[in-house]
Amino acid sequence: MSSTEAAGATVADQRLVRGARTRRKIARHGVDVASLEGLNGLSIGRLATDLGLSKSGIQTLFKTKEGLQLAVAESAREEFAEAVIRPAQTTQTGIARLRALTDRWISYVEAPLFAGGCFWAASLPDFDSRPGKVRDALLLHRRTWLALLADELRHAVDTREIAPLDVDLTVFQIDAVLNAANTALRLGESDAVSKVRRVVDGFSAPPH
Repeated sequence: MSSTEAAGATVADQRLVRGARTRRKIARHGVDVASLEGLNGLSIGRLATDLGLSKSGIQTLFKTKEGLQLAVAESAREEFAEAVIRPAQTTQTGIARLRALTDRWISYVEAPLFAGGCFWAASLPDFDSRPGKVRDALLLHRRTWLALLADELRHAVDTREIAPLDVDLTVFQIDAVLNAANTALRLGESDAVSKVRRVVDGFSAPPH
């Protein structure tokens, strides 16, 4: 490779790095917007204005509104995993990890990771009846989270750490309580945190 070709490759690499960095910045801001207004509240024009970027530049990076929405959903998933799931995985599997997951989730909305609280609580209602790639992505994120809770409950039941229970029903109830807590905290009801912990503790009774 000639020196001219090498210089050209270096410039191209630097452009790719800058493009990836800008893409992450836009997607992360999009998460905050979507947590407040839902993914339908996103637009290329809105993000360009917010971030002082050109609409054409954002269009080049994401191509379509759906591409933007998918990138924003993935950014939210990555940040949620880093803040909630990965730290909880250092605790012992079973009830200890279930409590760690729910405690981390409470922290995620109590001192909001995203501007409007839970990203999925704001975004899923827009897409729960709209088949497509965005719905599929959001549904996968939700199912992955619920499966984590179910795995810890099943382990606790199988090892007789807690009394037998209906795992699927219990996960449904925990999920409902967490979503109710998100709404309550957004409305200034700080006692929602203690209520969530009481509910989780209620499912954690040891076998007789």
